[in-house]
Amino acid sequence: ALASHAKTSLTDPGSVPKNAVPLESQRRDSTSHSMCGQCQTFKPPMSHHCRICNRCVSRMDHHCPWMNNCVGAANLKHFFLFLIYTWTCSAYALTLFGWNYFFCADEDCTFHAVVVHLVRVMTVLGFGAFLFTSSMLMNVTYGLMTGIGTIDRLKKKATNTMGQSDEEPILLTDVFGVGGFYTWPFPIDPVFEDYDEIMGFSTPQRLAREQNLMELAMQTPNKNKRGGDIELPDCVTDFLPV
Repeated sequence: ALASHAKTSLTDPGSVPKNAVPLESQRRDSTSHSMCGQCQTFKPPMSHHCRICNRCVSRMDHHCPWMNNCVGAANLKHFFLFLIYTWTCSAYALTLFGWNYFFCADEDCTFHAVVVHLVRVMTVLGFGAFLFTSSMLMNVTYGLMTGIGTIDRLKKKATNTMGQSDEEPILLTDVFGVGGFYTWPFPIDPVFEDYDEIMGFSTPQRLAREQNLMELAMQTPNKNKRGGDIELPDCVTDFLPV
């Protein structure tokens, strides 16, 4: 739980850089794109500008004061693991207190006054942590199932447009990565199959790297058996430096 807390606090939640550009799929589906009035840059879908961090965050769920960081596409895994581990520790502590103290019926169940007060304080803290993490787990799980983050859900409820939502559920591989199930319980950075697709934006540098890979593929004899030319996406040619 402590490692997950540290990773959530120290990991970039998915900040949108100044040179962010739309994906090719976004350019095909729409001729106009949102711009952030604060950052003066491209604003990917489901992203929001955090006034505390003073940056736009991809697939931003909320700004967590307990983490002193935003919860977004890049650190949602760590935040989810923190909630799971904290919930488990709280439930385990309450079970131990109940079994060994509150429901102890033996004649030997006598405790020092310091221990009594300590158990009572820890019970209150454990119960509070249990309720809080239970609420947050249900909130995050609902967001994954509906594809609507906390900020978007509050906005839709305020305008009474929840019934008009067309978002798709978020796949677990888009949160925990494609590295393998054995990596999911550990607070290590996930590896995404398509990083740009998860973040909702790309950059000219990554587009230039993609062009180089395409040029290498064109020079490979096995790739050119059909003799056809490979047409680069519009987003590559539009945003590559001259």
